[in-house]
Amino acid sequence: MVKIAIVGASSHLGREMLSLMAEDGILAEDVLALEPASPLGTLVSYGEDDELDVLNLNDFDFSKADVAVFVCSKEIAKRYIPKAASKNIKIVDASGVTVSDTDVPMIVKSLNDADVQKALKNIVATPSALTTQILKPLSAIHQKLNIKRLVVSGYISVSQHSKEAMDELFTQTRKIYMNAPIVEDEEIFKKQIAFNVLPQIGSFIGEETEAEWALNAEVKRVLKTDVKVHANLAYVPVFIGNGAYVNVETQNEADLDQIRDMIKSVNGVVLFDKNTDGGYVSLNDVQGENDIYVSRVRQDLSVQNGFSFWVVADNLRASGAGNVLDVAKLLLLK
Repeated sequence: MVKIAIVGASSHLGREMLSLMAEDGILAEDVLALEPASPLGTLVSYGEDDELDVLNLNDFDFSKADVAVFVCSKEIAKRYIPKAASKNIKIVDASGVTVSDTDVPMIVKSLNDADVQKALKNIVATPSALTTQILKPLSAIHQKLNIKRLVVSGYISVSQHSKEAMDELFTQTRKIYMNAPIVEDEEIFKKQIAFNVLPQIGSFIGEETEAEWALNAEVKRVLKTDVKVHANLAYVPVFIGNGAYVNVETQNEADLDQIRDMIKSVNGVVLFDKNTDGGYVSLNDVQGENDIYVSRVRQDLSVQNGFSFWVVADNLRASGAGNVLDVAKLLLLK
């Protein structure tokens, strides 16, 4: 049977990968869980009934795997992807370390599946969860209407950063209710995140943050066009789930009924759009869900061929691990 190595199995994204793989019927005996310097006896849950030994990445022989999925930090991926590649196995990079490597196709399932055949190094990449949840609903629209410009206002949960960021939000919230000082609990974000919105995700690169730059680069990589992208991203005090307003300008005329039909045609995307109180999907609604949800589809009259929509997804599951697992399956079929 095919052996799948998960590098970063104990991370948020890694745990969601293992959960989805178990739900997909992949046997525990065919999965290799890896972490750097993992002590002997470390375990991680696999589905509801199984556990996996977490193997030490430092001395792991990648020839024991058929495909390695990197759901770890860029630093770890940068060090170990070459080691895995030297064993001539297939590799999925979800760390972002290969974002600038034009020899590594970047895949969003249902949008550019055929690009997996261009993986000359047997390495493919997946974009960030936010890029995935923005582009997947646009799969059919881009093919028929040709997207020329995207303006993205993204609202990002703290789980996108780390478990430590989630702990910081929890601790700050608890202390605020207790009327206790939180200065010592501003380590991750350097500002209060509880009951606040922070317009910085990653370090600054000129006037953009790392996440804004990456979204721009990832969109161009996936669509393979010089589409114009402007992103404004902020952390919001939410544990899980990303939301975004997306304004889209197309080369061809954008008919709203046609756009809604094309969004509904994409597998894994749900259109729930009612012009009534509560007739939309919020971040709280999508935690633990496998689909990406679209609401508030409207004509954008500020441009000639434009429309906008609101999109939400569980960033760890639907737009994160879900796309990574789908892409891994595509690569195995290559």
